[in-house]
Amino acid sequence: MRRPRVYYGWLVLAAAFIVMLLGYAMRNTFTVFYPVIVQDFGWTRGVTAIMYSLTLLSYGFVAPVAGGLVDRFNPKFTLAAGSLIVGSGIALCSMATEVWHFYLLYGVVVAIGLSFIGVTPLSAIITNWFPKRKGFVFGLLGAGFGVSLVSAPVFQYLISRFGWQTAYVIIGAAATIIIMPLVLLFIRRMPTVESAGTVAVDPLGSLSAGDSYSAAAHISTDWTVRKALTTRTFRTFLTISFCNMGLAPQIVLAHQVYFLQDLGYTPMSAATVFGVFGMFFATGNVCSFLSDRFGRTHIFIGGGVLASIGVILLILFQNSPGVTIAIVFAVCAGFGLGIAPMTGYAAVADRFHGRHYGSIQGTMILAASLGGAIGPWLGGMLHDTSGNYQGALTIVVCVLLTGNLLMWLIRPGKGDVPV
Repeated sequence: MRRPRVYYGWLVLAAAFIVMLLGYAMRNTFTVFYPVIVQDFGWTRGVTAIMYSLTLLSYGFVAPVAGGLVDRFNPKFTLAAGSLIVGSGIALCSMATEVWHFYLLYGVVVAIGLSFIGVTPLSAIITNWFPKRKGFVFGLLGAGFGVSLVSAPVFQYLISRFGWQTAYVIIGAAATIIIMPLVLLFIRRMPTVESAGTVAVDPLGSLSAGDSYSAAAHISTDWTVRKALTTRTFRTFLTISFCNMGLAPQIVLAHQVYFLQDLGYTPMSAATVFGVFGMFFATGNVCSFLSDRFGRTHIFIGGGVLASIGVILLILFQNSPGVTIAIVFAVCAGFGLGIAPMTGYAAVADRFHGRHYGSIQGTMILAASLGGAIGPWLGGMLHDTSGNYQGALTIVVCVLLTGNLLMWLIRPGKGDVPV
């Protein structure tokens, strides 16, 4: 049988990238809509931020279910249903008049839909198409999330031009109209997978030295969530996910635009800085491929340190905010926060990939979502109490450095023994 010229996995990866971009853009609308909703309804920041905390929490609890569905059934139908749910949820936010309306629509409905089109089902699909360079593939997939942050100025324009209610309708309808046919046409499971981690042809070559330890240590194990939870390594990964993929980045993502507006930036200027942050977040995602060559541990820790430096600069200079400091923060924090999650998820895939990887990845997302659910509420509550974001930013630095330490403790050769 004649082999096609173009490896079909590239089409799956391209479609997954667009789905990531549009799907997470809808969730990331919160950062721009947040100040407008507070101003329009007069609610406190802490109470309003609960809608973002709820969507992260709901997303996390549904993620293992979404992973299990793509492990068992045709993934294109799961993703198509998710696109309809998430787009409808965002559009219906235009009708909200009470805070509980946002809690239900944005906090629950949007989260369920996003879980069905998010990183859990998409990573379960593409890791079988590209098993040899997980850092590279996770980086390209994660860049979809990073690029979604760049859409902040577009959302701000829609709000300024049409009002926040109409902006919600436009965003939700446009995303669903694009995502649904895309996944139905191009998303499919790797047809030659016969056993855990086995794929016929991968154009990215053989395993790098940085990945080879996992093959020797874990390739013979048919990992399930239950088996993984018996290992100290996986339990530590869950804690890292809670800290570095959840609590710390979601404080920054949820409150960054509001924080900059507090410092005197106009809404569009604050959204533009957030767009720069998103651009470098996406760059960091792509640069996760460096972990294939230099090892997951070193790249992950480097990202955490760089992000911490960016946040510390913001703390030190928040009383004299210049454009330079804001851009340096956006570059350092964006790149550092962007490179760490996908590198961490690639490290999990190295050690626990198999037939049930969708459920395992979903459990990691649950841990990140639990941390992420606390972050927006905590940042808003601390601001309501103290009148500034000093405490919240300090917590971000402490949490990032804690995750770095834990990653070092389970580095290859130290955390491979399943105890």
